[in-house]
Amino acid sequence: MSDTKRSHAGTTQAQRHGMNRRGFIKTAGVAGGALALTGVGAPRVRAQAAKVNIGQIAPMTGSAAEFGPFYRDGARLAVNQINQAAKEVFGHEIISEHIVEDTNTLPTPAIESARKLVEADGVPAMIGAWSSGVTVATATSVSIPNGVLQISNGSTSPLITVLPEDAQADLLFRTTSSDALQGVVAAQLAAGEIMDDYSNKTAATIFVNNPYGQGLSNAFARSFQLRGGTVQAQVPHPEQVQPTYKSQLAVALKDDPDILVCCSYPGHTATFLKESRDVFGFTNWQFVDGNKSQKVLNAVGAEDLVGKMGTAPGSDPSLPAYQNFQSAFMSQFDHDRIVPFTNSAYDAGASIGLAVARAIATGASELDGRTIRDNLRPVANPGGTRIDGGKPENFAQAMEMLRNGEDINYSGAAGACDFDENGDVKTPIAIWRFTKDGTKTVQIQGATEIPAE
Repeated sequence: MSDTKRSHAGTTQAQRHGMNRRGFIKTAGVAGGALALTGVGAPRVRAQAAKVNIGQIAPMTGSAAEFGPFYRDGARLAVNQINQAAKEVFGHEIISEHIVEDTNTLPTPAIESARKLVEADGVPAMIGAWSSGVTVATATSVSIPNGVLQISNGSTSPLITVLPEDAQADLLFRTTSSDALQGVVAAQLAAGEIMDDYSNKTAATIFVNNPYGQGLSNAFARSFQLRGGTVQAQVPHPEQVQPTYKSQLAVALKDDPDILVCCSYPGHTATFLKESRDVFGFTNWQFVDGNKSQKVLNAVGAEDLVGKMGTAPGSDPSLPAYQNFQSAFMSQFDHDRIVPFTNSAYDAGASIGLAVARAIATGASELDGRTIRDNLRPVANPGGTRIDGGKPENFAQAMEMLRNGEDINYSGAAGACDFDENGDVKTPIAIWRFTKDGTKTVQIQGATEIPAE
């Protein structure tokens, strides 16, 4: 386990009604062993044992290595708070281990890590991934075939909404918005609808050739063109970090666009921005969540990045859950900032924990992935008492209510965790800019303020 840390925990007991996903499938619990793998199937845990392992796949190495420790610790905070609350209400912890495995920010090693979590560690649910390419690969190859619930904290590709392998399974969720939203806001920004002194008529994109980069580039291009802009080129680059991107830049910059929209990851971006500047003399860049990175700033230098704008799934800092989370995270972990998707990793862990608690409180026969899934929407969607995340005492209140047969509605640190029939949520999109020593949020576009296209 590369750079892997485990946080130990304990037990719980479980469930009630459950609105599922595509087709709203109802899945009954099955009797099973205390912790058993039955061939290619979901890990099964008797609810009476009330103790589950929770897995997480995160980019501890590779192009997005700077982000992995944040996601690990965001989820760890949720697990610790859930267990603290469970000890108070149920008398014991409900999550036995939080097990983190490295994705290397690439699909193939991520699949092996996910297999280890399912086959060796017996997790019925996992958090992650950050990369949409990794999430699609691990979901289709590992979690869905094995009946394991997977909640991504940072995968934004529109493909995830309509992933064929999950059409009936209803086992792939996420706690951040689809890039169907971010693409629109990026286009609004580029076209001059958001900032009075920032407007462009033509654009090109350079994107990582995976579901994330393709989906975001396409969403931006469609929305920018609907606003009267011209997209001169959409140019993919390999998912594996390359020593040079001169050939891709030559195509993207051939017609001298007003703006180059960079839909990629830190390791790639650091290289192609320097080449864009040094080889092509072009520095009119616009960014997305994947390159909101200290590594990019350090590599390229503040002189050419300060003031450059970007978009990213964001959070409303006025939300009580975000304020609670921010205070707890910064006080408990050795981080100097909170990178995008850290709070959504927290929300993924908290949602899973509350679903496990509901399953226990309502007497589920076992705690497998489908049982946890069936309890996910009932603890997160509208209809019950709002429970703000970020504090163990709030989770204790939630668990006491669940034990008393009352409904709750978890309000997350990243925004509403209202999972629709596709497992999607809608969270705000932030407008941000580079500063001399980091990044700064300029404006928050609320989910309800963003047009459909």
